[in-house]
Amino acid sequence: MKIGLVRHFKVSHEFPTGRSVSGDDMKQWFLDYDAADIIYGSTPLGKTEWEECYCSDMPRAVKTAEHIYPGTIHFMEELREIPSPPLKGKVKLPFILWAIWIRCCSVMNKQTRMEIKIAKRRINKVLDEIFAKGERDILIVCHAALMVYLRKELIRRGFGGPKFKLASNGRLYIFER
Repeated sequence: MKIGLVRHFKVSHEFPTGRSVSGDDMKQWFLDYDAADIIYGSTPLGKTEWEECYCSDMPRAVKTAEHIYPGTIHFMEELREIPSPPLKGKVKLPFILWAIWIRCCSVMNKQTRMEIKIAKRRINKVLDEIFAKGERDILIVCHAALMVYLRKELIRRGFGGPKFKLASNGRLYIFER
């Protein structure tokens, strides 16, 4: 059985550069990112006959899945990205410092830790549903942060596959047992 993970194609929304931004600006940036279109690319799916595709119901993942996979696609809110930490306020920081702060929230922020815990439950629900239908080769199209925890759960369930800290957009990562 193979599980193929694909991160959605690159989003056509640039990071704020060259200036400092506030928490309010970052919150708006994430809203704009969620609404932005993707930059279409190609994802070679190899020789595997992917029998079904499960996909986040967020537009960037939906467009990616519809572009790369010709068969049945199951759109699921359980495969949505983990929400960003609460961002607000007028304090301005360079974007890179906001990115570091967001990363630290996975350890220090109670709400973010809860969102990660909820995401892990969502991942288990999706995998349980997939495995309940028997051994098949399945493609999953979702998001970077979610893929980190999805990879960990696949490894815990006996799959082997590549390591990544941040999945590349549009790249296929195959896990097999």
